[in-house]
Amino acid sequence: MKRILTAFMLVAASTVAVYAQKGAKFEFKDKNDTYDFGTVKEGEKVVHVFEFKNSGDQPLQILKIDAGCGCTTPEWPKTPIMPGKSSSIKVTFNTAGKVGPAYKDVTIKSNAVLDDKSKERYTLILKGSVVAK
Repeated sequence: MKRILTAFMLVAASTVAVYAQKGAKFEFKDKNDTYDFGTVKEGEKVVHVFEFKNSGDQPLQILKIDAGCGCTTPEWPKTPIMPGKSSSIKVTFNTAGKVGPAYKDVTIKSNAVLDDKSKERYTLILKGSVVAK
């Protein structure tokens, strides 16, 4: 009886694991969600393009991207990214008046399945240092 119960539990667990992996999925080209821009002069605009592929089996829809502050502006595709197709998210950080260490984030709300189940959203980060002109 214990063997049957154990076998049933193993089958159920693997079915749940397979089911949980279905859906749209981000796969970033650089395998990195943080861009270190180094040191820039105040007033410069830091621009980085995060390239990604939908490695899932359903269309990926980015619903909204929230910037951590008004000095950071994200641009993203408004149409679904089909499975196997690539796209990008462009993030611009305006350094005017932002002298010192910088850590700017944008949070992506989408229909993507995340590897880390403790997170609800995906976050991209720009970091570096801004020096006075």
